[in-house]
Amino acid sequence: MDLLDNLMLGFSVAFTAENLVYCLLGCLLGTLIGVLPGIGPVPTIAMLLPITYILPPVAGLIMLAGIYYGAQYGGSTTAILVALPGETSAVVTVLDGHQMARNGRAGAALAIAALGSFFAGCVATVLLAGFAPPLAQIAFKFGPAEYFSLMVLGLIGAVVLASGSLPKAICMILLGLLLGMIGTDVNSGVARFDFGIPELQDGIDFAVVAMGVFGFSEIMNNLELRDQRVDITEKVGSLYPNKTEFKEAWPAVVRGTALGSCLGILPGGGAVLSSFASYTLEKKISKQPERFGKGHPAGLAGPESANNAAAQTSFIPLLTLGIPGNAVTALMIGAMTIHNIQPGPQVMSSHPELFWGLIASMWIGNLMLVILNLPLVGLWVKLLRVPYRILFPAILVFCTVGVYSLNYNVFDIWVTAAFGLIGYVWSKLRCEGAPLLLGLVLGPMMEEHFRRALLLSRGDYSTFFTRPLSASLLALALLLVLVVALPSIKKKRAETFVEEE
Repeated sequence: MDLLDNLMLGFSVAFTAENLVYCLLGCLLGTLIGVLPGIGPVPTIAMLLPITYILPPVAGLIMLAGIYYGAQYGGSTTAILVALPGETSAVVTVLDGHQMARNGRAGAALAIAALGSFFAGCVATVLLAGFAPPLAQIAFKFGPAEYFSLMVLGLIGAVVLASGSLPKAICMILLGLLLGMIGTDVNSGVARFDFGIPELQDGIDFAVVAMGVFGFSEIMNNLELRDQRVDITEKVGSLYPNKTEFKEAWPAVVRGTALGSCLGILPGGGAVLSSFASYTLEKKISKQPERFGKGHPAGLAGPESANNAAAQTSFIPLLTLGIPGNAVTALMIGAMTIHNIQPGPQVMSSHPELFWGLIASMWIGNLMLVILNLPLVGLWVKLLRVPYRILFPAILVFCTVGVYSLNYNVFDIWVTAAFGLIGYVWSKLRCEGAPLLLGLVLGPMMEEHFRRALLLSRGDYSTFFTRPLSASLLALALLLVLVVALPSIKKKRAETFVEEE
């Protein structure tokens, strides 16, 4: 009964006129940035963080969450119609989704993607509502040592589950941790690593880094490319899948939802790994693997369901433990701290309207996205005809204004530009920016819990190994490192992400 009462509270909050408007706005923005290649949810959320200063906490988080899972829906539209994935998680969607469009089944492909995403989103939100409260109760037993060990596990998980090179991901994590140490030491009050620059005494704002690494560098990468908006599928056709397509897609939707729900909870797992893993699974168990890449409905339905389920369940560690699992939830932590809300298990008891209102809004948002996406296909096709050289100045202006409005400081704009150039170089070296952002967000929190644990234990480092829960988390982190070092696991990991290369 408690769960039903809490959900009723959540729906009473989410169904207010203001929150419905912001949910719709988030879903629209999310779909739009998913449709337009080169604009992702991370720079968009980073750009809109200053707006949350003037919004109520619930409305602000509902809008930001809508942008995140809305981008998963929108990314499939361009992947199917133009073979340009609007989102990284939609890279796999191109393989069979675009082939279905070329075979004259674009409408059916869009419908399968939208309905699969809706089903996955709804199931994952049920899991979020069901599993979050017991996890939060367990989290109340965590002390500083346990939180430090959990964050170590989270960072190692982000490295292990990241696509691309493991050594590069480790280097990015470490760099993020080092950047997080810039500023004034909260214990001693002494400025450190500020290089004599007064503006650095308060540290580097993670939104500034995110905007540079994900926003400015993406603009530069996209300007390098010639406009590819030529092969646009004009004829969408019927939006109804036939019986054969439905029969082949439905089991893949269920499997993708289950897989994405599990991987979304893991630090660093997220939508990208889920979609690649789902495609690999569907191809392995199929009786006709040769049909994949030629317009097989299962090759579209599985990954699309997986990435949406993962997007929803990635909120579980954020809301229950205060630990971000990916770059987007790291920014959500920033949005919560703007309103002096400490992320973690206490959110459920101290701000129940925020916790349950956000969960309820996800059901409403998923329904909005299905209603929005299919009728607006024609509009998205027209938008895709706009050359990127016309779009990028507007994106650049919004990014710059967003950065300036964080602290009303021109120095932040220069820092963002510097990280934009650095991020551009990193992209050429195939270094991911997400581990850097996770390290930047978790670094100060890890240091705080580490020093607090040592203070409580009177400087005894063994406290991290003698406390059962802390020792178990560290052992799990070590096990992850050992497992991923196995040759067979290395090979499987390479196969999972082979399509991304």
